[in-house]
Amino acid sequence: ISCNSPEAVKRLLENMQADLRSLSMECKKKFPPVKEAAESGIVKIKTIAARNTDILAALKENSSEVVQPFLMGCGTKEPKITQLCLAAIQRLMSHEVVSEAAAGNIINMLWQLMENGLEELKLLQTVLVLLTTNTIVHDEVLSKAIVLCFRLHFTKDNITNNTAAATVRQVVTVVFERMVAEDEKFKEPPAVQGNSNRRSVITLRPSAKDAYMLFQDLCQLVNADAPYWLVGMTEMTRTFGLELLESVLNDFPEVFLQHQEFSFLLKERVCPLVIKLFSPNIKFRQGSSSSASSPAPVEKPYFPICMRLLRVVSVLIKHFYSLLVTECEIFLSLLVKFLDGEKPQWLRAVAVESVHRLCVQPHLLRSFCQSYDMKQHSTKVFRDIVNALGSFIQSLFILPSAGNPSSTMSGSQASGQGGPGAAGAGSGLITQAAFEYRGTWIPLMNVSVQGSAKATYLEMLDKVEPPSIPEGYAMSVAFSALLDLVRGITSMMERELNKQEQEAATREEAEPDGPPQEPKAREVWEEMVSACWCGLLAALSLLLDASTDETATESILKAELSMASLCGRLGLVTPRDAFITAVCKASLPPHYALTVLSSSATNLSNKVYSIQGQSVQMVSPSSESHQQVVAVGQPLTAQPQGTVVLTAKNIQCMRTLLNLAHCHGAYLGSSWQLVLATLQHLVWILGLKPSVGGVLKPGRAVEGPSTVLTTAVMTDLPVISNVLSRLFESSQYLDDVSLHHLINALCSLSMEAMEMAYGNNKEPSLFAVAKLLETGLVNMDRIEILWRPLTAHLLEVCQHPNARMREWGAEAITSLIKAGLSFKHEPPLSQNQRLQLLLLNPLKELSNVLHTDIRQKQLECVLQILQNQGDSLGQGWPLVLGVIGAIRNDQGESLIRTAFQCLQLVVTDFLPTMPCMCLQIVVDVAGSFGLQNQELNISLTSIGLLWNISDYFFQRGEAITEELEREEAVLLKQAQDKGEPLNRPFHPAPPFDCLWLCLYAKLGELCVDPRPAVRKSAGQTMFSTIAAHGTLLQPPTWNIVVWKVLFHLLDCVRKSSSTADKEKIESGGGNILIHHSRDTAEKQWAETWVLTLAGVARIFNTRRYLLQQLGDFFKAWEVLLDHIQSAALSKNNEVSLAALKSFQEILQLVTPIKDTDKLDALAVMDIPPVLMESLQGSGPGRPLVRSDSLAERLVQRYGVQSSLPPPGEELDDSALWWSAWNTWYRIGTECTRPPSGGTNKLVFVPSQPFLTALIQIFPALYQHIAGGFSMEDLKKLGVILHGAVSVPISSDSSPFILPSYTEAVLTSLQEAVLTALDVLQKAICVGSENLQVMYPAIFEQLLLFVEFSCKPPQYGKMETKHVANAKYNQVSLRPAEWVALNYVPFAERSLEVMVDLYHKTACHKAVINEKVLQNIIKTLRIPLGLKYACPAESTWKLAVSSLLKVLSIGLPVARQQASSGKFDTMWPELANAFEDFLFTKSTPPDNRSIQEFQRNEAIDVQVVQLISTEILPFANFIPKEFVGRIMSMLNKGSIHSQSSSFTEAEMDIRMREEFSKVCFETLLQFSFSNKVSTPQEGYISRMALSVLLQRAQDVLRRYVEDQRLSGRCPLPRQQVTEIIFVLKAISTLMDSLKKTQPENVDGNVWVQVIALYPTLVECITCSSPEVSSALKEALGPFKDFMQPPVSKVQNGES
Repeated sequence: ISCNSPEAVKRLLENMQADLRSLSMECKKKFPPVKEAAESGIVKIKTIAARNTDILAALKENSSEVVQPFLMGCGTKEPKITQLCLAAIQRLMSHEVVSEAAAGNIINMLWQLMENGLEELKLLQTVLVLLTTNTIVHDEVLSKAIVLCFRLHFTKDNITNNTAAATVRQVVTVVFERMVAEDEKFKEPPAVQGNSNRRSVITLRPSAKDAYMLFQDLCQLVNADAPYWLVGMTEMTRTFGLELLESVLNDFPEVFLQHQEFSFLLKERVCPLVIKLFSPNIKFRQGSSSSASSPAPVEKPYFPICMRLLRVVSVLIKHFYSLLVTECEIFLSLLVKFLDGEKPQWLRAVAVESVHRLCVQPHLLRSFCQSYDMKQHSTKVFRDIVNALGSFIQSLFILPSAGNPSSTMSGSQASGQGGPGAAGAGSGLITQAAFEYRGTWIPLMNVSVQGSAKATYLEMLDKVEPPSIPEGYAMSVAFSALLDLVRGITSMMERELNKQEQEAATREEAEPDGPPQEPKAREVWEEMVSACWCGLLAALSLLLDASTDETATESILKAELSMASLCGRLGLVTPRDAFITAVCKASLPPHYALTVLSSSATNLSNKVYSIQGQSVQMVSPSSESHQQVVAVGQPLTAQPQGTVVLTAKNIQCMRTLLNLAHCHGAYLGSSWQLVLATLQHLVWILGLKPSVGGVLKPGRAVEGPSTVLTTAVMTDLPVISNVLSRLFESSQYLDDVSLHHLINALCSLSMEAMEMAYGNNKEPSLFAVAKLLETGLVNMDRIEILWRPLTAHLLEVCQHPNARMREWGAEAITSLIKAGLSFKHEPPLSQNQRLQLLLLNPLKELSNVLHTDIRQKQLECVLQILQNQGDSLGQGWPLVLGVIGAIRNDQGESLIRTAFQCLQLVVTDFLPTMPCMCLQIVVDVAGSFGLQNQELNISLTSIGLLWNISDYFFQRGEAITEELEREEAVLLKQAQDKGEPLNRPFHPAPPFDCLWLCLYAKLGELCVDPRPAVRKSAGQTMFSTIAAHGTLLQPPTWNIVVWKVLFHLLDCVRKSSSTADKEKIESGGGNILIHHSRDTAEKQWAETWVLTLAGVARIFNTRRYLLQQLGDFFKAWEVLLDHIQSAALSKNNEVSLAALKSFQEILQLVTPIKDTDKLDALAVMDIPPVLMESLQGSGPGRPLVRSDSLAERLVQRYGVQSSLPPPGEELDDSALWWSAWNTWYRIGTECTRPPSGGTNKLVFVPSQPFLTALIQIFPALYQHIAGGFSMEDLKKLGVILHGAVSVPISSDSSPFILPSYTEAVLTSLQEAVLTALDVLQKAICVGSENLQVMYPAIFEQLLLFVEFSCKPPQYGKMETKHVANAKYNQVSLRPAEWVALNYVPFAERSLEVMVDLYHKTACHKAVINEKVLQNIIKTLRIPLGLKYACPAESTWKLAVSSLLKVLSIGLPVARQQASSGKFDTMWPELANAFEDFLFTKSTPPDNRSIQEFQRNEAIDVQVVQLISTEILPFANFIPKEFVGRIMSMLNKGSIHSQSSSFTEAEMDIRMREEFSKVCFETLLQFSFSNKVSTPQEGYISRMALSVLLQRAQDVLRRYVEDQRLSGRCPLPRQQVTEIIFVLKAISTLMDSLKKTQPENVDGNVWVQVIALYPTLVECITCSSPEVSSALKEALGPFKDFMQPPVSKVQNGES
């Protein structure tokens, strides 16, 4: 319930009335005045209550009266009454109803009570209530109250003393609190005027004035002077005074800082006072007091005062440092002095505690540094403090302090007290944390919580005697102080650094170009660090070395680490490196030889820092250690040494090192070198080896005594390995510069490792390489900045002779490249070509390394890149392809195979994704695999790849073209800017064409590879691609294809073929058998030549329209023909035959004709059907439909004229064809020319297939030259045809070419020869008039061939051999026996052809003029004359039938032309032919059957019939002599006069009855013909007839006579035949006479005919039935003559 609430007021009134009543009751008897006063008081209260609304205010107003009764009560000095009254007064006070006057009265009353020594505690309580409940008490009243309390403090009563002391403290506080409250109320402090009068307090407000007076008097009292304000003080102690001063200074610093008057007090009163009181401590030296030499005895330091002074100093420094700069400098210097070894132990202890208090206030330390260390001519206070701490710690170890005997206790005592006894050294008995150094053992106590200086001795305010300090206490405090100092300044600076960095960053954003801030603060920090680092390092190193406790060690390491990091942040290299070196050294075994550390440590270890005349030696670690050994391993050195030992502390230090690098890597800079070198050695000693990704894993040491690890460290290893990895992972948080430091450090470490690994096979240290890899992997996001130094170094590693080292270099570099490519960069690699190329570049560089293991790794890497990032390589393709293509023959199969796998992958999967500019490189690379000679299969497969590539070009033609054109435009522009020509192979051609040209050029190279299989494959591929995809090329490009690719290739092949080795190759490597047709290099090259020539010819054939638009087509054609000619004339059958095939191919071209005429024209020209197909269909050389459409698209794109000319526009090709004809003629002439010289040497005779092919070319060729084909050309042709047919067949091929004995077939060569002539004659047939002059020449040629039937042709001087030998004789000679078989069918076919031709051409002028018919007859005379002597019987038979056919056509012509005399010479020729044939001199073979005889006779009869139908009826147009010869022949044929010389058999054969009969009939028919124009002719026939009749008479008479003589015996057969023949002749004559006009018959004939009758009658007696029947027929016709005679007959006879 609040004091102002109605209830509270009501209760107050009630209580007061009750109090007054009690008072009046108590005083009723003894003190009536008091009683009355009390009662009137009650009335007074009631009145106030009744009259006033604000009762409390009214009470306060009247408080003097209200209080009066109680004061009177106190005056009674009755304890009971006094107590009651004091209680009542307190109640009033607590309700704040006491006025100033009343308060004064109360105080006076209390003073009296005090002087009387009454109710002392109650008094104190009342004073306190009075002063704390309100602020009405001021000035003298207040001072009186305070003095009252002081006086009570010095009573004899202990309780009162203590209570009074507490009250004094509280009252002093209240006074200052009031002042603070007052200041608060008035807010703005009064302006501090330049008021020099320090006594003047006029400017102060009431409360402030009180406070001022109070503080001033406290100083006076401490200084043992009389107070100004606290009047009535009787005694005072210095200690209490100092405590009060300290509490005011500590609790109300702002009072002193805000009010100048108070500041004066501080400066003028407090500081001199402190300094004065310190003097005994300063002068005192331990042990010097006894020295007699000193002039006056020195006052001894007094612990309670000294300790309180130090507390005051601490407060002064803490709060008023800014006011008291100079004074503080003195205090601090004193403090430093108190740490001296000569001071008493307790003094040093409290001094250390005080220093510790400073150490936990980093801001203060900073101020020291700013105010002293950074000023000229000023003590370097901060440095001194740190150094003092350091030397203090050192002194504890080094100087046995006289005042502390325990520190020098002997070993036995020590071990008794758990100290490090000799026996217990390093044995793990030490359980207490302690420091131990060179035999001095100092335990470590837990003195304070980190960061707060909780002092022990500075708090001993009740002690008067100096306490005894336990061993190790000072060390522990100093240790804490040191750590707190480091922690404080490092955390402070780091906070502010961070803040600054943030501000800088925000400022950067706000105004990027703003001026950088003035780095004032930084200078301070740098100064602080440079002031303290030496001392800190000295102390910490010593402690680290001496520490036996893990926690202590941890703290020391942490301190060193923070310092190192801070120095790093501030860029103070020397101190940073010094701290790092210290940790590094502590990590390694003692005396471990590590050059990096010793070099950087030398400049530190030998320095001596002087601290005010005392030297602080940098302590180097002691070797004797009581640490637990956890590992034994090998040092990493070039020369093998013994083992080294690692202790638990080493491992702990190592972890700190890792931590340092991990958390503060950014500030390590060049000291990465130290850190990493140390780590490398530790890793080596611990036997960690790198594994995937560069992570180090525990592995076995490879040589020497294996590493020994305790289980403790074994469990630690994975952790260490992990931290090691994390350390390098954290490199991703380093800034670029730090990262570079890290990389540089790793690189130089690696260089050392490489140096060490030279020249020996020891396992190298792979730490650096592994960590370079790891660092690279985690910094992928900014790989650009470290890529060059990183990879440049790794590439060096890859060339190292030590395989393991090298392998890791390659592993690192390939892993980095793979990771770099798969990393999600911002922007992505596809948009950052430069970065991509940067990443791929080292891959290319690896190609320069000669070690195969490295190349293998490189190629495996490429394979993986292709599999994973193949789609996104973009501009990186040239590099990747370069790597794949960097193969050389000396690299061995497996490398080549791996590289080839990569290439296959590229071609199958990635052609569409790569920039088109790279396609050319793909072609080159594929080509280089074709050319390598390690692995044939790869060469062949790579040719397959080239085919696939060409296919790809073809399918994606348009897209590729567009992209290439774009690229080309860019490149051209660049080139023009530089003023250089564009550097590109085949430049003027469009870029897409260049791509093809590169492909062709590569294939061309492969076509002349030394290995036949490669040549073959490449050739096929090249020609296939040109055939399939050539349509895509621009016409001008074809020029290059023809000259630079095709002809160049032909030249090379021709050259190689002609120089190839003829040695037999035993086997094709391994145990492959080689076919005999390929068993010499020459034969293998022959195959290549064949392929190449065929390919080129095919291209000329299929692409002729395109090629012909090029300017130099004719020249190209000539060159091609030249190649064909040289191949055809080469002495290799295969090549020569193939050359002709190619020749045929290029002739399969026709000049385009309008479609409508095309087929008819072809039909007329009678082109072989095969040829027809290829001209119309899409033959093998025709492009596919798809390609045409693409070609069209390209045409539209470039506006190039289509490759086919519009129909109807003839191309003038004649020159080409005449050139071809000349070539053909040259080939023909050369190859059919018989060999000169003897028969002894082996002669090359062209093969039949070759000749056949040669002749078969003519028809195709002729189509093109028909127009200008002249007689001379025809003669040339004839020579070749004749020559070709004359060439003999080599005996080993004869069984395949020669027909067997029974067949009469033409060889294909002969067929071809005839076809050639046939084509020619058909052409003449449809040709113009002037062509017909050629007919005779053709007849001449054919007749020549016809003669072969009887006299085969000769071939040079070659001898003939017998068949039997020829079979086995290698020399190609012509055996005689083969001729008949060989040439007869040919000659006969020629004959048929000739007849056929004559049939068509008999009437032609040329044929008539050139006496063709005569020639035919003349030629036919040969077989006709030989008749049975012909080599083949068929020959003369065919000759006869041919003659008949020819004459049936020719004779009418001859008759028509009789007058011209052109046929005059023919008739005798014909007569001779008839005669030779009909009356042949050769005898038929004996084995003729009668049927054959009859068949032959029938042929003779046909001849006679021809005479009767075609010659005799036209006798008047025919020369007389000829007719005469015919008549005599008929005569000769019709009478078989039997000469006695004939034998029976001959007779039998000679008797050709039918023949004779026909002759006779013909004779008769001619005799009675009424067309006889001249008497001459009539005479001839009459004469012939009479002779005939005369012979018939003779025969008949002889027969009758013989018949009579022979009696029963039959006559010989021939005689019977003869008689029968005669009889038949007679009947024939009768028939003729009957039919003839009587006037046509000569009278003599009648006489002779009638004269026959009696003779015939005589024959009736003959016995032969055959004769009888013939006789019957002969006698029959006579009846027609039996008629009465007419009278005129007699007249006519005269």
